[in-house]
Amino acid sequence: MRTIKRLTKLNYYFLTAISILLLALLFNFSFSKTDGFLIFNRFHQAWLDVFFKYITNFGDGLITILAAIILLALRKKKKAMTVVLAYIYSGLLIQIAKRIFHMPRPKYFFEQTLFHYTHFVEGVNMHDQNSFPSGHTASAFALATVLVLVFKKNKISFYCLFFAFLIGYSRIYLAQHFLIDVIFGAITGIICALISYHQVYDLKLFRSDKVNKRYKQLKIANQTNPI
Repeated sequence: MRTIKRLTKLNYYFLTAISILLLALLFNFSFSKTDGFLIFNRFHQAWLDVFFKYITNFGDGLITILAAIILLALRKKKKAMTVVLAYIYSGLLIQIAKRIFHMPRPKYFFEQTLFHYTHFVEGVNMHDQNSFPSGHTASAFALATVLVLVFKKNKISFYCLFFAFLIGYSRIYLAQHFLIDVIFGAITGIICALISYHQVYDLKLFRSDKVNKRYKQLKIANQTNPI
């Protein structure tokens, strides 16, 4: 199966992602919610505020949509379809999970626990609820994972991972999410990317009827006339 082969060939990407996420989980359960958040938010600079304020927007689907458009323009329909499906699946799962768990965002959580946290970046619209999991992180990891899978190159793994984790960290820096939200957002994005890739490249669910018919004819011909 093509998906399994990709996983083994692209072990750098997946092993690195899994290792970092496992370490993050270990860290998360080693500290309280507040302490863990403060450790990640210990350093603040004016230029970092501006940087993360804008870089976090790349996780809202803008880059995903742009990537799909570029792939379509290059006539890479299967790749574009995989990108779109991963984005849709991750978005649906995230929204369902948010409404099931209904966890408070950092700002509201600190207000309820009477903890005084003051570093909120100016110009960032703060939310109160639906913190778990992080939608921006899921979107970023879905796109990063799909790109690594469809282009079959370990060379871009580092850049895709760096981009995805940067988006994830931006959600903590901007006090929009806790670490656990980002971890499960990343897991959701990776899983949805694998499912989408499997559907498009292994199950070929979105192949046209004409292509399916031609494929069956070739398969029958090869069976009746083995080389």
